[in-house]
Amino acid sequence: MKVLAIGNSFSNDAMRYLRDIAKADGENIKAVNLFIGGCPLSRHYANMHNDSADYDFEYNGERTGIKVSIRQALQSDIWDVVTLQQVSGQSVDYETYQPYLNSLAGYVHIHAPKAKIMLHQTWAYEQGSARLTEELGYKSQGDMFTDLKAAYEQAAKAIGGAEIIPCGEAFQKLIDENTSRLHRDTFHASLGLGRLALGYVWYEMLTGRSCIGNSFNDTDEPVMCREMEIAQKCAHKAVDKYRRIY
Repeated sequence: MKVLAIGNSFSNDAMRYLRDIAKADGENIKAVNLFIGGCPLSRHYANMHNDSADYDFEYNGERTGIKVSIRQALQSDIWDVVTLQQVSGQSVDYETYQPYLNSLAGYVHIHAPKAKIMLHQTWAYEQGSARLTEELGYKSQGDMFTDLKAAYEQAAKAIGGAEIIPCGEAFQKLIDENTSRLHRDTFHASLGLGRLALGYVWYEMLTGRSCIGNSFNDTDEPVMCREMEIAQKCAHKAVDKYRRIY
């Protein structure tokens, strides 16, 4: 399977271990992330129109030093899935998604006609984060998730009923399990448990295979076996909830 994310640091987090999780289950995934830090849909849209080669081409969770445009990446292979997402700070407001999302989806259909478009649902900031309270004005991270969830659902319907990769949902389920160490700076995923949980969600949504019992554990920060089990359970529950068309 070949997967291309038109994203930013949040897709960088989510795809860090995707290939390794798949490999541990006997599957082969080519995971490419087009990276610009903090990139919103509006900038992706501008880059699309300008054919700007501003993206770091990240291959299977690693930097390559290659710079590409969206068009070059789309035309570089026959992709099975292309993902789109909004930058986390604007994810709560659907008005920031359009008209950029629809135009980007149309562009993907032109240059990667065989690819299925999916939306990468980002996650809420850590409770107490300055970004949560001062930048976005939320008291509760649960309220942020409620708003971003609704925005992604509306976005999915707008581009024809796309499936959502429910990373934010999985993080909420992990929080419900009293799991800590999900964030590294109150908004990005932690290098161990956070990124691993995200990888489980992507793997299940992309392949339809369960992550339960997956043995990969060579993470950039140590993850305890009990934490892996909880992350797998929460990722599986999130995917099961979202495995429908909006």
